[in-house]
Amino acid sequence: MIIKILGSGCRNCITLAENTEKALKELGKEAEIIKVEDLKEITAYGVLITPAIVINEKVMSFGKVLKPKEIIKMIEKE
Repeated sequence: MIIKILGSGCRNCITLAENTEKALKELGKEAEIIKVEDLKEITAYGVLITPAIVINEKVMSFGKVLKPKEIIKMIEKE
């Protein structure tokens, strides 16, 4: 599983990455977490508001910082 955190590296993006790590730990799963800060790459996903989370190349959420429990639900669907 590959999870991408899209954003400029702001506090919200960092928090989303941390919450993603917590969700994975709680699930006992491993995934590659990639932080994407390049604006062209972010907009290629159709994302205009960050932070965003992309799981296996599917945009799952953008514009808000998800809690670990919310991320767990998304991971379980994949």
